[in-house]
Amino acid sequence: MRSFAGIRELSRADLRDAPVHWPRPSVLDVSIQALDGVGPKLAAAASEAGLQTVGDVLLRFPHSHRDRQIRSLGEIEEGEQATVLVEVLGAKPRPFRKRGLTITSVKVGDDSGHTRATWFNQPWIADKLSEGAQLLLTGKLTKRGFGVTEYEVVGGDEPSSGFVPIHPATETLRPQRLRDWAKQACAWAPNAIEGLPAELRARRGLAGAGDSIRAAHFPETPDEADEALRRIAFEELFLYQAILATRKRTHRTARPAPRLGGPGEPVGRWVDSLPFEPTGDQLKAFEEIDADLDSGEPMQRLLMGEVGSGKTVVAVYSMLRALEAGYQAVLMAPTETLAEQHAVTLGRLLAAEATPFALVTGSTPASSRRRALNQLASGELGLILGTHALIEPTVKFARLGLCVVDEQHRFGVEQRRALDSKGVQGMAPHVLHMTATPIPRTLSLTAYGDLDTTALHELPAGRKPVETWLVGEERRAGAYDFVRERLREGRQAFVVCPLVAESEKVQGKAAEVEAERLKASELRDFEIGVLHGQMPSAAKAEAMRAFAAGETDVLVATTVIEVGIDVANATVMVIEGAERFGVSQLHQLRGRVGRGEHPSQCLLFAEEAGGLARRRLEAVAKERDGFKLAEVDLSLRGEGEILGTRQHGLPRFAVASLPEDTPTLIAAREEVLALLRRHGSLGDPALGPLLDAARRRFGAGAADPIPL
Repeated sequence: MRSFAGIRELSRADLRDAPVHWPRPSVLDVSIQALDGVGPKLAAAASEAGLQTVGDVLLRFPHSHRDRQIRSLGEIEEGEQATVLVEVLGAKPRPFRKRGLTITSVKVGDDSGHTRATWFNQPWIADKLSEGAQLLLTGKLTKRGFGVTEYEVVGGDEPSSGFVPIHPATETLRPQRLRDWAKQACAWAPNAIEGLPAELRARRGLAGAGDSIRAAHFPETPDEADEALRRIAFEELFLYQAILATRKRTHRTARPAPRLGGPGEPVGRWVDSLPFEPTGDQLKAFEEIDADLDSGEPMQRLLMGEVGSGKTVVAVYSMLRALEAGYQAVLMAPTETLAEQHAVTLGRLLAAEATPFALVTGSTPASSRRRALNQLASGELGLILGTHALIEPTVKFARLGLCVVDEQHRFGVEQRRALDSKGVQGMAPHVLHMTATPIPRTLSLTAYGDLDTTALHELPAGRKPVETWLVGEERRAGAYDFVRERLREGRQAFVVCPLVAESEKVQGKAAEVEAERLKASELRDFEIGVLHGQMPSAAKAEAMRAFAAGETDVLVATTVIEVGIDVANATVMVIEGAERFGVSQLHQLRGRVGRGEHPSQCLLFAEEAGGLARRRLEAVAKERDGFKLAEVDLSLRGEGEILGTRQHGLPRFAVASLPEDTPTLIAAREEVLALLRRHGSLGDPALGPLLDAARRRFGAGAADPIPL
C-alpha cells in the first residue's frame, strides 16, 4: 500500500501508528442553527445571504486578512493608520449633515487617553454607539480625531491581536459575526470530502481539504492563507472539470450514433466546385468532423467562427456527409430571418450539385409545409432548414443523422433535446453547434467544457480589414459627409439602430423613425430601405433582395442583420447608440462590411458612454481579431456578465476567479484528462471519492447536461 500523501511504500508500523479519521460529510449539511448563538431570526438573515448549512459557512471564505495589532490611543502618531479598542464615553450621538456628508461623531477612549471617533455617511451607526459600548476601530488619527474606516462592536472577551480574517458582510450580518460562525464551523472542517487524489496532492504540494479550509479562514501567516486559497481554487476548478468530463462521456456512451464512414466522391466533388479555396482552419474542421462522424459516438462539437470565417461552408460540408451516407440533415436557426438567409446561402453553395432542400418556418404556407414534412417523413427529402417549427411533434424524420444548430445559445435546453430525440430509433444524431461569437478559452473550458471545440480564425482570401472609428456627436456632420462620399462612389451602407427595449415593436419603430429622419436630412438624395424583425417574411426578403441587388443605397435595420447578410458592395456600417451593444455584437455587426474588394469602415456613435462602456468601445475600435476582442471583453466584464452565470450553468466558485485563474483552470483540466487516460473513468476506486466530491460541490444534478 502506498502513502495517502506521497508515493513512499508504507510499512506495517506506519499504518498501525497513523492517525485514523473517518470523515462524515453529511454533518456539513446540518442547519446553520447548529452553531452557538444562531436562532431562527439570524438563520433567516443568513439564508438570504446564501448561508443555510454549516458547509455553506465553511465555503464563505474571507475576502482578505488584516495583520491587526491592537494599539492604545496614546501611542498613535497623527496621520498614522491603526486599530484601537475603545469605549464609548459620551451619550448616543445625533448624525448631522455638512457639505453633503452625513457625519456621526462620538467621544471614545481607553486607558491612555480619549478622542472623537467620526464616521462619514453611515448614520445608522448612531444606534450602536450607546455609552459604555466597546468598539474595535480601524482608521487614521488626525487633528480632529479618529476617522473610522472599519469598526466592530465588541461583546464578551477582548479580541486578540493577530492575522484576522475579514469575511464579506451584509447589511444584517457583521464581519465579526461571520468570523465567529466560521470559527465554530472550522471544528467540523475535517469532515470535508477529499476530492483530490493523493498522488496529485503529493506531486503538487497541496494540503488536505480540511486543513486548507481552516487555514483559508484562520491562517497564522499571509503565506499560509495564500497556500490554502491556492489549493481550494485548484480543487474547485479540478472538480468542475471532472464534472464536465463525466457529462461528456455519459452523453457519448448513452446512445450510439450513425457511423458515416469517410467522405465520398459527392462531397469531394462539392469541395472542388467551391469558387474559393477553403482556408486551413476550414480544412482542419473538415478533418475533425470526419473523425467524429465515423466514431460511432454522437458528435457534440462547437464551431466558433471569426466573423466571415466561413462557418456555413463547414456546416454544409457536415450535412452533405450525412446525405451521401444515406441519412437526413437539418439546420435549425433561432429566427426566421436567419433561417431565410441560410436558405439563400445554401442555394448558392449547393447550386453545382443541385441538392434539394426545404425551408420550414412559422410563416411557411400550409401547403408547402405539408408537402415538405411528408417528404421528410418518407425519406424523399434529405435536407431541411427551419426554426423552432422543426421540433414540433408533427415533424417526423425518416433517418435523421445530423443536426446543425446555429446561434445555439439562443435555444433552450428542452428545444435542443426535442430535436435530438428525432434521431433514428435507438441512436442519437450527430450535432454541430455553431456560434458567430468568438469565445475566450476560459469560457470554452467552463460554459462549453463538455463539447469539443473547433475555432475558425482565418478569413477567406479577399476579405478586407474594417477600419473602426468611435465618433463623437460633435463630428456627426463630418461622418455623414464621409458616408455620402462612399455612396456617390457607388458603395452601399448599413445604419443599425440600438435595442432600446425588449419589445421587437419598439426596435422596429426605432429603425423606421431613423429611416424617415435620414430620408429628410443627411441621406435625402439616396434610396433607403428598412429591415426589422416585426416585418412580414415577404417584406424582409424583399428588403434584403433590394439591398443585395443595389436597388437601395442604405439599409436601416435592427440587429436582424447581425448574421447572415452578405453584400460585397456594402462598405460602411453606421451604428447608433453603440454603447447599448455588447462587444461581440458590435464585432459581428461590423462583419457585415468588408466582404468585397473595397476598403470598409465602421462608425460607432455613442449617446452616453461611461467609463466601462467607453473602454469597451475603444477596444472594438482598436482590435480587429474577434478572439482577442473576446478576451478583452472577458477581462473588462467577467464571465458571468458575458454569458449570464445562472442561465449558462456556470458555477459560482468560492475562491477561483476567472479569467484571472485561467492558468490554474488549464492545469486542472490537464490533470483530469490525464486521470481519464490512466484510469478510463473518474469513478475508478483508485481515485477515491473524486466524483462524490464533485457532485457534492456542484449540486445533485451535476451529471445532467448544462444548458449550453
